[in-house]
Amino acid sequence: MIVTHNFTLTEYAKLPLLPPYLHPGYPNYIYGVNFASGGAGVLDGTYQGLVVNLNTQVSYLKNVKNLFSKKLGDAEAKELISKSVYLFHIGGNDYSTLLETNSTVLLPVDHQEFVDMVIGNLTNVIKEIYNLGGKKFGFLNVPPIGCSPSIRIRVNSGSSGACLEDLSAIARLHNTKLSEMLQKLEKQLKGFKYSLTDFYSIVYQVIKYPSKHGFKEGSMACCGGGAYRGDGSCGGKRGIKEYKLCVNASEYVFFDSFHPTERASQHYSQLIWNGNHNVTKPYNLKQLFEL
Repeated sequence: MIVTHNFTLTEYAKLPLLPPYLHPGYPNYIYGVNFASGGAGVLDGTYQGLVVNLNTQVSYLKNVKNLFSKKLGDAEAKELISKSVYLFHIGGNDYSTLLETNSTVLLPVDHQEFVDMVIGNLTNVIKEIYNLGGKKFGFLNVPPIGCSPSIRIRVNSGSSGACLEDLSAIARLHNTKLSEMLQKLEKQLKGFKYSLTDFYSIVYQVIKYPSKHGFKEGSMACCGGGAYRGDGSCGGKRGIKEYKLCVNASEYVFFDSFHPTERASQHYSQLIWNGNHNVTKPYNLKQLFEL
């Protein structure tokens, strides 16, 4: 299982919390493994040197398969790899790097070409896992990254609530290409099954209409400083000792400048797990596990 955000999906699947692959002294991956690296992207160059890139994550998966073969035998290892679900939530960080530091100006690159490069690299990774024996894949598409507090603070220091539309537009282009790519793979690869959750729409609806989903604040973070508390100072980070912390985090969609609160994560997880066809298709994650 390859993930980049730790939701409560393991609870829905009745699995123990999956420790990271690099967790010391954890040789038993029989219930799954988390290869995720915070800040990682599809491209090797995304935050290079600060994260475990996606290709390295796949190499770790190969190590796990070899470990299974040694412990269980090739036949049982093959069956375990085939029945497993490989969950991806990745891509947003690749597009965030297009934004200049402390700027709202997108770098002058061909966005169509850049999206094609991201999708192309992701396609290669999926095929590599498929060739290892993986058959069932779960995907969350890229959320409206232009609406996170960390981006809003760059767009407007006031209270207009403006998102950086250009950045979210790139996310939507990625999501269209991702859906097209998965439909093609389903036809090309025998036994390939997938679940694609429209994470963009889920998050956007909660941000725009927080009260409809039981939240009081959809734009401002619970913890941080500056406009929308989006300066990344939560916990005294970035050398900023003074920051604000809300009284009740469960009333907020965002906990800090980018990450959701626990309650928001629970809301997202429920939709990812057993949402209807308008939210996740052709299967929701529960159905994918049962295939």
